[in-house]
Amino acid sequence: MSRLSTTLCGIPLTNPVLAASGTFAYGIEFAEIVDLNLIGGIVVKGLSRSPIEGNKPPRLWETASGMMNSIGLQNIGVREFVRTKLPGLRNYKTKVFANVFGYDPEDYYEVIRVLEDAEGIAAYELNVSCPNTKHGGIFFSSDPVLLGGLVGEIRKLTKRPLIVKLSPNVAKIDPLAKAAEAAGADAISLINTVISLAIDARTRKPRIGAGFGGLSGPAVKPIALRLVHEAAKAVKIPVVGLGGIATGEDAAEFLIAGASAVEVGTATFWDPEAPARIARELEKFCAEENVARVSDLTGTLQF
Repeated sequence: MSRLSTTLCGIPLTNPVLAASGTFAYGIEFAEIVDLNLIGGIVVKGLSRSPIEGNKPPRLWETASGMMNSIGLQNIGVREFVRTKLPGLRNYKTKVFANVFGYDPEDYYEVIRVLEDAEGIAAYELNVSCPNTKHGGIFFSSDPVLLGGLVGEIRKLTKRPLIVKLSPNVAKIDPLAKAAEAAGADAISLINTVISLAIDARTRKPRIGAGFGGLSGPAVKPIALRLVHEAAKAVKIPVVGLGGIATGEDAAEFLIAGASAVEVGTATFWDPEAPARIARELEKFCAEENVARVSDLTGTLQF
């Protein structure tokens, strides 16, 4: 599969298909059912400075063409991840990307400080779709100034590549993408989930315990493709695309829209091997379309 070999932020990848954060646990849990070496990279479940139990159930709801979730960023905390999960991941050649989040800047800084002392991490993906509790609940992902300040300070703490994961729940993506780039981001990834609501008409209550949830899966793919294309036009740094990718041809569409790599999330719920399968299908697509290198697809959309 040499035609799939590529790089992201200078990181060599055997293929451009990554397992997305939040749907592939910490990666190591899938090792008995998936050959992790067949995946270009694993973006681990979001890590916080302290463990988080998450939201009250129900936390998942399958929609007609996707899935809603409100897990509440449940995780074991960054220190436990370094102690119990990361050592096993070092046995695989697939690259490990640590997803980092917080509710104020110091949360992010502390997680990064802990990870900086750990071996086996290729890069960080910053989940900025959280409310900044120190600034009245304004979301980092919706304010270019807050976003730029956060990325700029984290840039000072590490030489590892920084990928900033942007939200679709904004009026325009360009200012956020440009703010992340100007502050020192090495790449951006998008999209995160779309805020949504499902209602049980008989009980007249939300179907998700927390009320609102994040919509993912095939339903959001057209939205994601548009935002990936717009972001790729706005910045010079690489873009990682995600949102509803379930086949190799889906992945190709994101690359054509402007992405340099893709992440696969919701598809792993019905097919745990989805990232590896999609990589195989993408290789077949490239062969059928006489594409010598997968990177040749990036940004080739024609209007």
